[in-house]
Amino acid sequence: MSGNNFNASNADTDHLPQVSILAQYIKDLSFENPNAPAVYQWQTQPHIEVQFNIGTQPMAQDVYEVALKVDVSAKADEGVVFHVELVYSGLFAIKNVPADQIQPFLYIEAPRILFPFVRRILADSVRDGNFPPLMLEPIDFAALYMQQTEQQDMLSNAEPAGQA
Repeated sequence: MSGNNFNASNADTDHLPQVSILAQYIKDLSFENPNAPAVYQWQTQPHIEVQFNIGTQPMAQDVYEVALKVDVSAKADEGVVFHVELVYSGLFAIKNVPADQIQPFLYIEAPRILFPFVRRILADSVRDGNFPPLMLEPIDFAALYMQQTEQQDMLSNAEPAGQA
């Protein structure tokens, strides 16, 4: 059988962009149920507040840690129902990616990859505290990144305030 050989040599692929997940792990997890067992008798619906933060840092050449920090507080009229803090991280190897594309990857794609694991860990933790599982809504990391980038651009382009 004749035809073209499409096997690329290592020299051809050494310059292609490469991204891989080296590890994923819980860096910190805390679940507090300070009013148990009385909390299970409370009748009021809790108010749930969720805060999200993304942090990145280089760990080695071409290796970056991305950490998703989630802080969830549930409070009712009677007091704190539960409080969960989770820092879930991933190590990402990034080679041959243009410098201007690394930050968008670290703040959009990497969190998108980690988010389903964060969601499951939070749901399981809340359920293990004897509450209905907390199911976080999907997050549009691209929109968050664009919003934060626009805010930074506005701040950097703002004229300094006058001196007194």
